[in-house]
Amino acid sequence: MFVDRVKIQVQGGQGGKGCVSFRREKYIPRGGPDGGDGGDGGSVIILAEAGVDSLASLSQRKHWRAASGEPGSGANRHGKSAQDLIIRVPPGTTVVDEPGGFILKDLARAGDRVISAQGGRGGKGNLRFKTSTNRAPRESTPGEPGETREIVLELKVIADVGLIGKPNAGKSTLLSRLSRAQPEIADYPFTTKFPNLGQVQIDFERSFILADIPGLIEGAHAGHGLGHEFLRHIQRAGILVHLVEPQPMDGSEPLANYHAIRDELKLYDPALVERPEIVVVSKAELPAAMDVQQRLSEDLKREVLAISAVTGVGLDKLLYAIARELETRRLAVAAE
Repeated sequence: MFVDRVKIQVQGGQGGKGCVSFRREKYIPRGGPDGGDGGDGGSVIILAEAGVDSLASLSQRKHWRAASGEPGSGANRHGKSAQDLIIRVPPGTTVVDEPGGFILKDLARAGDRVISAQGGRGGKGNLRFKTSTNRAPRESTPGEPGETREIVLELKVIADVGLIGKPNAGKSTLLSRLSRAQPEIADYPFTTKFPNLGQVQIDFERSFILADIPGLIEGAHAGHGLGHEFLRHIQRAGILVHLVEPQPMDGSEPLANYHAIRDELKLYDPALVERPEIVVVSKAELPAAMDVQQRLSEDLKREVLAISAVTGVGLDKLLYAIARELETRRLAVAAE
């Protein structure tokens, strides 16, 4: 099961309490205080780890609490500090403070981590309170409580290239043709319920990650249809490949469908329409494909590709266009 959003409560461990103790040895009267400090409570750490690809393992557990520190004891023995509780998530997960709505950290790469709930500090033993005027203190402090926080974990798929388009535009078929990914494919809308990833090999040295993003309908920016479940994932993709179906099953107009999706992207996040975009008419084996390609090209005043994932027509040209955009992006990042 693919899960890309969960809400959980995290709580740091309680600090161990300090000890009140006095040294008791034969022939040594009034040995003085020797109570040790309590150990620190464990913190709850969110860690991005390679190989984790979903938040499904977190969806069945809503409360995560780190262990408490052990209390101090006599002979100035400090309590043992508790181990941190580590929650492993996929790279690309954003940790959001739910009540405040602010981002604690964007765990974009494997190895990134954030302390989501700090453990409490251990209490002080009575040895800490010994002074020249108070040689037999009976004071100690309890351990501090651990921090408690409600957080939302949101996974945004990390891919170099994102496939977008109306439902049933051929995205899953193209992904399966270009990579070894095996997404569910059928001739009805919304076959894809979550992003599918595949690695595409351009040549011996170059490859990229391609994501098939779930289909979009009008009103998605407001949560209609798959709504934010679609749009959240596209924010990571550096390049967009926009597939336009030439003969939609619902009888809609292909050019209107293209502009509808562009409008949804802009309403959700204006920065998305600034991303490099390769426009592609899919299902080139259909009679209307060439006409739609020409009309789209005239409307956008730039090149529009035509491909067929079934026959393989145009796939090499699409890969070349993607490789060219990836190289342009790489040089731009290197120059910054």
